[in-house]
Amino acid sequence: MRVTRFVGVIAALLLALPAAAQMRGHGGPVRALAITGDGRLAVSGGFDQAAIVWGLDTGAALSVLRFHDGAVNAVAALPDGRFASGSEDGRIALWRLGQAEPERVLEGHAGPVAGLVVSPDGAALASAAWDGTARIWPLEGGPARILEGHKGNVNAVAFLPDGGLVTAGADASVRIWTGDGQPVTSATLPSPLSALAVTADGEIAAAGADATVRFLGRDGSERGQVELGPAPVIALAPSPDGTRIAAASAGGTVAMIARADRKVLFNLVGPGLPVWSVAWRPDGSELVTGGGDRLVRRWNASSGEPIGPLAMPRPADALAAFHGERGAEVFRACVACHTLTPDEPPRAGPTLAGIFGRRIAAVPGYRYSEALRGMDIVWTPETVARLFEVGPARYTPGTRMPEQTINSAEDRDALMRFLAKATQPHATGPN
Repeated sequence: MRVTRFVGVIAALLLALPAAAQMRGHGGPVRALAITGDGRLAVSGGFDQAAIVWGLDTGAALSVLRFHDGAVNAVAALPDGRFASGSEDGRIALWRLGQAEPERVLEGHAGPVAGLVVSPDGAALASAAWDGTARIWPLEGGPARILEGHKGNVNAVAFLPDGGLVTAGADASVRIWTGDGQPVTSATLPSPLSALAVTADGEIAAAGADATVRFLGRDGSERGQVELGPAPVIALAPSPDGTRIAAASAGGTVAMIARADRKVLFNLVGPGLPVWSVAWRPDGSELVTGGGDRLVRRWNASSGEPIGPLAMPRPADALAAFHGERGAEVFRACVACHTLTPDEPPRAGPTLAGIFGRRIAAVPGYRYSEALRGMDIVWTPETVARLFEVGPARYTPGTRMPEQTINSAEDRDALMRFLAKATQPHATGPN
């Protein structure tokens, strides 16, 4: 009953709020997108470890879902109204609209989850992961079927119309499986693969590092190709009517490919940042993209024109007040994951506001790893400097923080002086 009331509230919001074409809410690159069957809601996954449910016609963030201990690399909209999110932490969470915690968690992958897709009959969820496997999870419960054969990361997964499965990986292979996970055939392409799409008639599109989209038959034979270059293709999505393929690239563009003649109709050109994810609204009228600029954008699928302004004002540069300071320049490598003040949008790492004098793993609401929660460290200029001298993996084993060191003692000292000013209340710049 509470879920029904929540859906009613969302419907009212969708009708009452002003339209917005560009959606800002993630604290890092938008790695994944999916749209519900009615076309009204989208779910996005970000580098900031969050999934966000959006009202597409309003641009409103209706729910921010926080559970994962790593970037959310994959999402899916389930036919029954639920959402799935897959993460760098190897887990898949199933969410019910209106609930703050996952309804169910699927565990088994030993590496980051890179792709999720729902079966044509809605009964199963398939995942691709960097542990070298794909898995088929019955949504009603029961053990997953494990698909093994790739040599390295499995980066993408898609269902065939008859319930069979297709996977693509860093080993440059496309593998075709039966619905119960038995291998059928495989094809080796010229470069590592990161994206897959399957059309309603069963044609397979695969792409990756060499910026070429290749079309394959069910037997793995190549039917044609489209060279896009020079940037790698990192996401593919077929139009609902199957006539076009949208190919998103690390160069910031999305190529609209006509399947019939294997030609590019036009390009959607953004701000020059990687486009990590792309999805179609079910009526084929719009594309929705997620990029390295943290935005979810809407585009006219017929013309390639952006819906609303292409660019949005960027947040104020938190380091502008410290222009010329060496410590601020050293900190620029950290801004993708950490904020300096508590009122900025959340990012992948905890805020550094008030860090000196704070115990490790003590920011309220942030999901720390169990390893960090058990450590006896208080952050001081000395302990933070030591972290960057020896590296996070040695100083705080079990951390999810990317491995990085600052070899120069002068740079470490400059960073500590900067943090002492910038992370305290009312920090406004050098005095």
